[in-house]
Amino acid sequence: MSEVYAARRTRLKERCHAGGSAAALVSRPANVRYLAGAAPRGAVLLLGRTEDLLLCTGPPDDRALEGRPDEAVRVRPLPGRGGDAAVAAADLALGQGADSLAVEEHHLTVARHRAIRSVVPRLRLADLGGAVEQLRIVKDEEEISCLRIGAEIADQALGELLESILVGRTERHLALELERRLVDHGADGPAFATSVATGPNSGRRGHRPTDRRVEEGDFLSVCLGARYRGYRCEIGRTFVIGTSPADWQIEMYDLVFAAQRAGREMLVPGAAYRDVDRAARHVLDSAGYTEGLPALTGHGVGLEIDEDPQLAPAAMGKLDACVPVTVEPGVHLPGRGGVRIDDTLVVRPEADGGPELLTITTKELLAL
Repeated sequence: MSEVYAARRTRLKERCHAGGSAAALVSRPANVRYLAGAAPRGAVLLLGRTEDLLLCTGPPDDRALEGRPDEAVRVRPLPGRGGDAAVAAADLALGQGADSLAVEEHHLTVARHRAIRSVVPRLRLADLGGAVEQLRIVKDEEEISCLRIGAEIADQALGELLESILVGRTERHLALELERRLVDHGADGPAFATSVATGPNSGRRGHRPTDRRVEEGDFLSVCLGARYRGYRCEIGRTFVIGTSPADWQIEMYDLVFAAQRAGREMLVPGAAYRDVDRAARHVLDSAGYTEGLPALTGHGVGLEIDEDPQLAPAAMGKLDACVPVTVEPGVHLPGRGGVRIDDTLVVRPEADGGPELLTITTKELLAL
């Protein structure tokens, strides 16, 4: 992996040099880990003129799930307590002879930015922008392998839950059980807070589990994901509890399923982000569900659960091969409930079989 991290840092340095910056300071944790292999708490990465340094507020944690720093990057703990690694990195950049430093303005607080300026007033600060986030969009096969394993773990955890007795249990209890099962099957932990929604809560995006108990005839919508070696996937499914689904439930489920299929079929290299969203949204719009639809149809996944690209109506850009994304349309009727279906897929050319589905739990409307 050392060569992979080195290549990533080289690409970023080339962008910085092209923009007139002699050095770069990376402070966003996911970006630090992407470039250096690990992101200890409070750490920043300096891509300097003479060497690359990972500055930490203390010795890095050697646990595998936290990642291990690339051997080609020198780890430098700050002396004493209470120091700011970003300020120290800027001072070191000046000491290496840099006259300009690109920083992640979207991550640095105003206070830290001012502190850097006060310590190194002669150093010209430029905005690195979302350069690292853009590099992270296309994944290599090692990254995709981590996502694939995470998806398998999430599928296992969900499958086991569906085999248990659900009626009478609370949303909160089911969410905690799912997260325990993720860890039991080898995940570092949940990729995000697990959502379990029943009855009138079902179908809500990002629903926080409550003490509502599962009842016969409920829709049950579940959204969970596993974090494996830092990489995060996502799966969402909707089921009916205890009885055969009602006609309105079948109709709504079939509609959301058709919308999700339309979005998935658009996942080809060169497809515009907004066209993927439009394909799924058109199915729901045509059925009269214009109000209350999610702001986006899907998003990228990787070291963060919600990263670029955004599959939304106003999104700019086109898909590349080897970009993992979610497709997650849903409909929610206040007071009644709804449906959400969510998969993680990897964009692949048609010659390679088209989009690779990572989350394989059945999308058939099951009565549990």
